[in-house]
Parts: sequence; structure tokens; C-alpha cells
Amino acid sequence: MSLTKGSGPFGEHPVGRFNFDPQAPEHVVYVESSPRRVRVILGDQTVAESKDVLLVHPPERTPTYLFPREHVRTDLLDPSERRRSDPGMGEGTYWTVQVGDRRAVDAAYSWEHPPQSAATIAGLIAFDWDSMDGVFEEDEEVFVHPRDPYTRIDVLRSSRRVRVCVGDTLVADTTRPRMLIETGLPVRWYLPREDVRTDLLEPSYTTTRCPYKGIAHHWSLGLDDRYEKDIAWTYPEPFHDAAGVRGLLCFVEERVELAVTDAERDGR
Repeated sequence: MSLTKGSGPFGEHPVGRFNFDPQAPEHVVYVESSPRRVRVILGDQTVAESKDVLLVHPPERTPTYLFPREHVRTDLLDPSERRRSDPGMGEGTYWTVQVGDRRAVDAAYSWEHPPQSAATIAGLIAFDWDSMDGVFEEDEEVFVHPRDPYTRIDVLRSSRRVRVCVGDTLVADTTRPRMLIETGLPVRWYLPREDVRTDLLEPSYTTTRCPYKGIAHHWSLGLDDRYEKDIAWTYPEPFHDAAGVRGLLCFVEERVELAVTDAERDGR
């Protein structure tokens, strides 16, 4: 969860309420210092490295790191004609990052003249992580975007009964699921493989990355009259906070019929 995105306190659909009127502006921008040393890599070069990064929470976007210009290899940046207006932050200026024959178009950006309310970010440089070869906090690679300090993951053992159906086929039935609660996101149920019809599943080539949970490997499901690509996923080697779901399977709830009930009431 970001403070300024989705269900965060200053997002479009906050899940909680203050006991006072914060009188927030239309577009909240929150900036804080970070104790981490952060490095950005492209090719064989460190494009940026700093122990003085700021973490900015833009309106309705995930947070990102901002580097002091003196901690960026500006000799690797070529000015771009691209401009983009960001609510509450002003007009964004872009650069292409060039390292040898590697060219990351519009991969660095800055707000040179933000409004006075966001003056702290003026001239600092951010990077498009998807265009870079790696971003590291200290000596650990971080995926997708910075880990938001206001996001938490809890994995709880449960004795509720979870049943998963695809059409008329029962795909999973367990009374020993793990309940993963991630700030700002729906609850996800992870199921032991022994309680899943794994004979109906086949590995997919799809992998996705999460800054908090790690690299997910996806699975597709095949029935006689139906094929559902990437209908489930698992984390073989999750990060520490998600260690409790290691190797368990989770289904895309929007594409299956998932029922969670009290096992005792079901007579189990």
C-alpha cells in the first residue's frame, strides 16, 4: 500500500478514517528520507548510487526513489523531448540512459520546477525500474518498485475450509490453508499441494515479481473442455515476510469459484 494510492489514507478509496479532518490538498505528495544505500545498474555501469535518497509517494502511484543529481552519472544521460505533467508534482523532464550499446529510452526523469508544495523534489532524479538491469537496496536486489515502509505482509495458519472450483470441477479442497494479508490488497488463500488437483495443472513459462514476496511461478489448468492459462501461482523461494507460503498454491480468485467457510460447520 502507498499512502497516496488506492486504499491508502490519501488514496482514492481509503479503507480507514482519521478522527480529524486532515484538510488534504487535492493531490497529496509525501516525501521521506530513507536509510538505505540505493544503486541503479544498467549494463556494466552503476548509473546512480546514493545513501541520501528520498522516497516519494506520488498521487495514485507506487513510491519511487529520488537521487540527488550529484549522485547520478549525468554523463550517461541524453536529454529527451518527452514531457509529462504529474498532478501535484509539475512537469516531468526525461533523459535516455546510454551505457555502451545499451540504450534505455526515457528511463530517467525529474521534476525540475514542481509547485511550491512539492519543492523538496525539485531537480532530484528517478528511474524507470523496468528499463534498468537492476536496483539494489544495500546489497539486495529489489524488484518492480521500492518496498513501501507502510506495507506489511502477514501469513496466518487457518483451519477454515477453502474450496476451489472451475466450472463443475472441484480443483482444491483443504482445511489447512494459509491466509496471506498484504496491506491494501485483498486476502489471498494459499493451499497445500496435497489438497489441490495438481494432475490438472501444468507449469507455465510465466513468472512475475513482487517487491515483498519474490518471484512467482505460474500454473495453467487444463480440463477436457477448458484451458485456463496462468490460473494459479506459487513462490518457490519467497522473501522472508512471505516464507509461510513457500511452495503453496494460490488461485486467481477472479477466474475461479472460491468458497471460504468454517470447517466445523461443514462437519470437517
